[in-house]
Amino acid sequence: MISLNVNGKVLDADVEPDTPLLWVLRDHLGLTGTKFGCGKALCGACTVHIDGQPTRSCVIPVSAVTGSKITTIEAIAETPVGRAVQEAWIAESVPQCGYCQSGQIMSATALLASNRKPTDADIDAAMSGNVCRCGTYLRIRAAIRRAAESLA
Repeated sequence: MISLNVNGKVLDADVEPDTPLLWVLRDHLGLTGTKFGCGKALCGACTVHIDGQPTRSCVIPVSAVTGSKITTIEAIAETPVGRAVQEAWIAESVPQCGYCQSGQIMSATALLASNRKPTDADIDAAMSGNVCRCGTYLRIRAAIRRAAESLA
């Protein structure tokens, strides 16, 4: 049994220590907002926050995050930054298919939590590990700018 601090709650999962965090979240804890994309940490669909840092949950074993604070898309709006990002995402009509959006929002929230006035280069660097197959990159950048302005 492994205990995890997920979204401010201590949750237990009966899993092997090398089970990827993504599958623990989705299959054992029922938190299906975090998506499986590539399984190789290349697309960003599985992004969660580990102690505030955006992390690809598909490649990190659950044993590596015991004792850490894990935040998923299900709880991101509980922070002012997360709420601002989600509101900006809606205002800018970012999602098309929506599959990558939870990972995109998690990366954008981590960026704005540490940098409230990001340049386009900052945004591009922070979002470079998140792939949107629908190509909504310009709307993503606009939403991040909007969220930053609302937080100023």
